[in-house]
Amino acid sequence: MSEIILINVSGRDQSGLTSEITGIMAQYDVRILDIGQAVIHDYLTWGILVEVPGDAGASGVMKDLLFRMHELNLDVSFKPVTAEEYGQWVEGKGKARYIVSLLSRSISAEQIARVSEITANHGLNIDNISRLSGRPALDRQVARSQACIEFSVRGTPPGLDQLRADFLHIASELGVDIAFQEDSIYRRNRRMVVFDMDSTLIEAEVIDELAKEAGVGEQVAEITEQAMRGEIDFTESFARRVGLLEGLSESVLEQVAARLKMTEGAERLIATLKSLGYKTAILSGGFTYFAKGLQDRLGIDYVYANELEIKDGKVTGQVSGRVVDGQRKAELLDELAQKENIGLAQVIAVGDGANDLPMLSRAGLGVAFRAKPLVKESAKHAISNLGLDAVLYLIGFRDREAE
Repeated sequence: MSEIILINVSGRDQSGLTSEITGIMAQYDVRILDIGQAVIHDYLTWGILVEVPGDAGASGVMKDLLFRMHELNLDVSFKPVTAEEYGQWVEGKGKARYIVSLLSRSISAEQIARVSEITANHGLNIDNISRLSGRPALDRQVARSQACIEFSVRGTPPGLDQLRADFLHIASELGVDIAFQEDSIYRRNRRMVVFDMDSTLIEAEVIDELAKEAGVGEQVAEITEQAMRGEIDFTESFARRVGLLEGLSESVLEQVAARLKMTEGAERLIATLKSLGYKTAILSGGFTYFAKGLQDRLGIDYVYANELEIKDGKVTGQVSGRVVDGQRKAELLDELAQKENIGLAQVIAVGDGANDLPMLSRAGLGVAFRAKPLVKESAKHAISNLGLDAVLYLIGFRDREAE
């Protein structure tokens, strides 16, 4: 009768170690059931679950491995596994799988302890922990550093809404971002990213900047805040704000565009996405003039925004055509997905305001970026503490890959 054995090897990493171990096993016609390896700071932890044929004898395999590992100054341990235990393990592997991403300027033990505590309390078992970000430097401070640890977890949580609420609570308490998503084939197979513009790709709300030039800054800013918080309808608020711009000189648009700042990580994110063949789009409740400028600068594929009406060199206080509100953004997302012949599960949407929620909910991965509390609570994923390029971590990219 065959025997099942879990073998663990640890010690200083060495070239050719896997070949050494499996070469010894090959002499006994061993069948590999599972295998895994991790190396941290040149220290190896290597595990393999094997089935040894009854006629070969497990003792011979263990004796040969023990002797060779001793020669290599490595520690080795053996644990017998019953057929029943193995069967339960195989059955457990069929449970739902999720990815928990912990994003912060730097990772602390407390952050990992709190995240892992919540996963355990919700019946999830951690199968693997990986670092997606680069190793932090000890001899210098890096401006706007960022770090990401990814947990691969397995199980069936009793309530996903409560789990997300618990993650959101500690994220706020610890000043980190925590994303929880299904580990599906689409996670690393997204094909298009659509962005809001104001306070997402750029740091400002353009309409507020124009309002300052028109002398109605405080009035427009208050209406903007109410709309972003979801307190008033976007279309109504937009009409009121644009109306206050009546009479503004067309030349002001160029002045405002020249002083707009890109959001942290936006240029790196777009450049990386383009190099990987992603399609990108701006779906903005702002103005086409500024969105087109970003398109030229970043190489965005599609732009949909509001056309500010100008007559005789002056802003009329009106826009041409249908207003790009929340519902229109969701419709445009659908249309672009169909045009590119991709599924909605392969689309990422990023925005900060209440008018972005419809498209965030339609996309396979919707990310509320530095958003208002209402939007953060309503969206499934949020990034509040890092730059826009942290989106790359949510689709599984490591820093070395993104470079």
